[in-house]
Amino acid sequence: MFGFGKKKRRTMNEEEEKKSVGEPEAPDQESPEAPENPKNPETPEPPENPEDSESSENPEQPETPEKPAEPDWKDQYARMLADFDNYRKRVARDREELAQFAAKDILKDLLPTVDNLALALEKAENKDDPFVQGVKLAYDGFLKALADHGATPIDSVGEPFDANYHDALAQLPSSDVAEGVIMNEVKRGWLLHGKLLRAAQVVVSSGAPEKPAENPAAEA
Repeated sequence: MFGFGKKKRRTMNEEEEKKSVGEPEAPDQESPEAPENPKNPETPEPPENPEDSESSENPEQPETPEKPAEPDWKDQYARMLADFDNYRKRVARDREELAQFAAKDILKDLLPTVDNLALALEKAENKDDPFVQGVKLAYDGFLKALADHGATPIDSVGEPFDANYHDALAQLPSSDVAEGVIMNEVKRGWLLHGKLLRAAQVVVSSGAPEKPAENPAAEA
């Protein structure tokens, strides 16, 4: 019995000590007051410049570039065919000209031999001499070979002087040949397919000689 009373008394004393020490009271769990003007973070602030707002609301549409006109393929095709045809003709012409003048240097080197044969026949006294006949056969063979390759001689005597085809070695007076006309040919000229292969060396007439002035003292 006595033991129970002590235990109860001890318990009461502990409670009084707790009250005297004072335990911290739990704070009142009241909800914090909301601010007067809450800002919504999701709502964007209005722009300061009204022009910016107008430009953002109504953005200008970029101008679309005009589509280029479609080229005339038919006209381009016709032009291409014409250019190709001109190119083909030019190549064929150049090839033909190259073949025609490929032996130009060789033919030009043969001309001095032809000149010597012609001079030998001109100076020969007996045209019926077998040796002279042999020289004439050789000369005719050279002329035929030159003609087969397109080389033709230039006839200069009696023709007006032309600097494109003639090379004047001298100019002498002549009462029979007019001024500016070729009176003598020293070396024959040649053409190759219509173009000059070698100019002719000629002597040109300066016209009739001037009459000597009369001396009145001699007449007296």
